[in-house]
Amino acid sequence: MPLIKATAIVLRSRKWGDADRIVTFYSKEKGKIGGVARGARRPKSRFGAALEPFSLCRLNLFEKAGDSLLRVSQVDLVRSSQKLRESLSLIDSAARMVNVVAAITPDGDPDSLLFDTLEQGLASLHESEDPAFTALLFQIRLLGVTGFRPQTDHCAACGKAHFAGEPQFSPLAGGLVCLSCAAHQRVRCIALSRGSLSFLQQAIRLDPAVVTRLRASGQVRGEVEAAIEGYVTVVAGKRLPSANFLSVAVSA
Repeated sequence: MPLIKATAIVLRSRKWGDADRIVTFYSKEKGKIGGVARGARRPKSRFGAALEPFSLCRLNLFEKAGDSLLRVSQVDLVRSSQKLRESLSLIDSAARMVNVVAAITPDGDPDSLLFDTLEQGLASLHESEDPAFTALLFQIRLLGVTGFRPQTDHCAACGKAHFAGEPQFSPLAGGLVCLSCAAHQRVRCIALSRGSLSFLQQAIRLDPAVVTRLRASGQVRGEVEAAIEGYVTVVAGKRLPSANFLSVAVSA
């Protein structure tokens, strides 16, 4: 059985059998992978808290021919997720980040930029005064990293560069659409004020080091949240829960 070494973030963890866990990771070296941690739920398990969702860890895994799940043999905790599980707002925001990554990434397709984006996003929650807003900025950046960058420069349906009236965001088209194209969308478009459009464009284009300086409230925040929520639902193929509380906090 070949040995695999990887640096990974725990996306989710669920009970398996009497004492084991099946854990989904996003790793820098292998992308999204699943593994079985034998005896992880025993009181004196050698894995300790290293397999809690949102944790950053270094893994030793073994690959078995014909088995899609790897065998987790060793886990070294790099950054604990304890703080991210201390309040519902932090759980909600961290769960949003890992749920989006889990939903839109294929198995076994590594992307070091995506891994770094997720790691930085979760790390930023530790110091965030507004976790929900931090998670929103993360989702916008993640869409760009994974090739789903929202189109905000021209109509995503017909290509028209100039818009009349209030900008319309189409989750199905993946960005702004003109009024004519908006009328033919199967899913209702979201009207964006000029302020909301400006914020979205800045969030997409700014360097990650400064994007956290952006601020939004009231109408702008509500409209951008609705647009990104709708688009993520289309990209993922399903509506993601705002917080996967039961699998994150209770089953851990």
